[in-house]
Order: sequence, then structure tokens, then C-alpha cells
Amino acid sequence: MPNLDFADPKINADPFPVFAQLRESDPVHWSPVLKAWVITRYDDVRRVAVSNADMSAERLAPFFATVPAESQSGFANLMTYLGKWMVFRDPPEHTRLRRLFTKAFTSRSVMALEPNVGEIVALLFDEMEQKARSTGVVDWIADFAYPLPATVMMDLLGVPRDDLHRVKDWSNDIALFIGTSRATADKYLRAEAGAKAMAEYFRGIIASRTVDPQDDIISQLVTEPDKREALTDDEVIATCILLLFAGHETTTNLLGNGFYYTMNAPEQWARVKDDPSLAETAVEEWLRYDGPSGALVRVVTADVEFGGRTMLQGQRVFAFINSANRDPEQFGDADRLDLGRSPNPHLTFGHGIHFCLGAQLARLEGQIALRALIERFPGISLATDSAPGWRDSIILRGMQSLPIRLR
Repeated sequence: MPNLDFADPKINADPFPVFAQLRESDPVHWSPVLKAWVITRYDDVRRVAVSNADMSAERLAPFFATVPAESQSGFANLMTYLGKWMVFRDPPEHTRLRRLFTKAFTSRSVMALEPNVGEIVALLFDEMEQKARSTGVVDWIADFAYPLPATVMMDLLGVPRDDLHRVKDWSNDIALFIGTSRATADKYLRAEAGAKAMAEYFRGIIASRTVDPQDDIISQLVTEPDKREALTDDEVIATCILLLFAGHETTTNLLGNGFYYTMNAPEQWARVKDDPSLAETAVEEWLRYDGPSGALVRVVTADVEFGGRTMLQGQRVFAFINSANRDPEQFGDADRLDLGRSPNPHLTFGHGIHFCLGAQLARLEGQIALRALIERFPGISLATDSAPGWRDSIILRGMQSLPIRLR
């Protein structure tokens, strides 16, 4: 049976051959490496996403429960704040938290961000062009794919843009824990330090907004008029960390992965340059082909039969979205990048009650970025033939860096 071990750099770089073997021979696979069930077919992954009766999104609680009392101080901030993230909660708490989020991410409010997103894209392209004049090469991830969504989310929250790099360092450390790192020995220490630093940072901003509200999401959260819906101070901090973390992590990976594969498919790059109206379907294909969210994780709450196997209460389930999105039973020519693919019912944003609230914003950022890229740098190319270094994560699918030439 294929061994899905993301600590193996070859598998971490290209898990798709193993996914294909599992879809064919063992689609509901018990992994002794992950000590969890591995789900790889489209229909099964979709079922996991909506299985709220016998599977829980609260995947952190079982982990924290195993931490000895004498060691809990080393996880204090992770337990306090990440444990309150909406994505790790079940109804009714999930329902209450999502209602508050929804107010900030209506279609109208997201579309109103279009001018700001365009302004940030233009600014970053200016900075990249200036840097390229002296170095010849820029980093698509560090110089564009990260700062674009991070800056958009910082503006929404009301966080100073000058703090971009501090926020990135904290997020990187938290990602080691959230992303289920397989090869970083000090991931817990770093994640706890990152959560503590980010919590202290937001506590100061929240105190300021409580006294002097502004036109931003943090002010909306601390001035919620309905006391039944209002968040506790710790929940506001947790929400800010979640928004800033999730608000840039997935979109950074979307822009990085999508751009990389497009540059490696010159006929597709030529196609979208000739017809920029394909930007919408192109971004959907970026989301499908090697999407930013590798897997969703659930914990079995009651013994359940699934695909002819018996999952036991307390066992973890890794439903691999990126495998589902390459399932040939759902997508024709699934291993081919097709920027005009339609329809494209990928599962990258999830399904059911946990469908990503930021999906429309991520799509908007991707489409604006692609159209602007075609207009500004049509001769852009990868600066090296070497394969990129992929991040140490099962959950978050993205590259560490990607050197490029603008012309």
C-alpha cells in the first residue's frame, strides 16, 4: 500500500501519484504514519465536509486533552486563542461566530474592496519593478503573493501596513502547528510564541478601538450592539488572529501555486494573455489544480461506517481536498491544467456549514492580480528550472519562495 508520509520531501513536493494510487486501491485508508484515516475520492471528501452528525471540526480539543497538566503552560496561548477559532468549532458556537463574520463578508462589502485591491496590486508591482532593476530577480511569494492578501486583510482589520513583516513571522510560526508540520522539531514552541505575540499585539489594538472605534472589522467586533452575539475579549483576539492568518495564508498559496503551474504550461499562459476574460475560470482552475488547502481534518464523534470501513470514535480523518480535485470520476483530464475549464466544482473552499467565508475575497484578489499581471508583465517568467521548495505542512499547500524575472 502506498505510504503517504509528508515528512518525505518527494511526497511533500508531489503527493498526487500517491493520491491516485489511494483513490484507485484504498480510498478510505488507515495511515499508520498519520495515525488517521485518509480520504481521497471526491464524493467521500465531500461527505466528510458535511458530516456534522458523526464528525467534529474541533480537532484541537483532543490534542490539547492529551497535554499533561505540567506541560499546559507551554500551550497556554494556543489553547486559549486557536481553540476558539470558528473553523475549529461545531454548532451552536460555530453558528454564533459565523453570523458575526458574515456581516463583514457580504457580497456587497467584498466587491467594494475592488479599488483597494487594485491599488495594492499596482503598488506591489511598482516595488517589484524597482527591485528587479537592481537584482534582476524578485520573489513572487515574498514580494507579491504574500503581501497582497495580507495587506488587504490588515486594511480590513485596521492594522498598520508597516507591521506586515512582524505579522508574517508570527503567522509562519502558528502555521507550523495549524498546518500539521511533519519535519519541524520545535513547531510547538514556535507556534506558542507566535500565538502569544499576536495576542498581545491585538490586545493593544482592541483596547484602542474600544475607546475610539474606526471603520474596520475590529471596531465592529468590539462594538457589537447585540449582547447575545457579542464576543468575549479572548474571542475577539482569537477572531483577529484567525482573520489575519486565514485571510492571507490560503490566498498566498493560491497565487503562488497557480502562477507556478501556469508558467510551466506556456500554452495556457498564452491562452489567458490572448483572452484576459478567462481570468475567472483561470482562478477557479488554480484553486482546483493544486489548491491552497491540502486537506480538511475532522474527529470522529461516534463509530461510523464509511466506505466499507469502520471509523471509531476519537479517530482523526484527513480528507484530502487536493486529491478530490484530481479525481477523474469528477473531472475530465483531471491532471491537466486547463484555464478555461468549466464547470469546475472543486472543493477547495470546503462544503456545507464550514464553507470558506473568504472565498469571494480570495477569488477577487486572484482575478485582479491575474488581469493586472497580463497587462503589466506579459513577459514574466520563472528565474530557475529548479523545483520550488514546498512548505512543511499537510494542511497548507504552498511554496516557500519562487524566483521570477519580470521581463
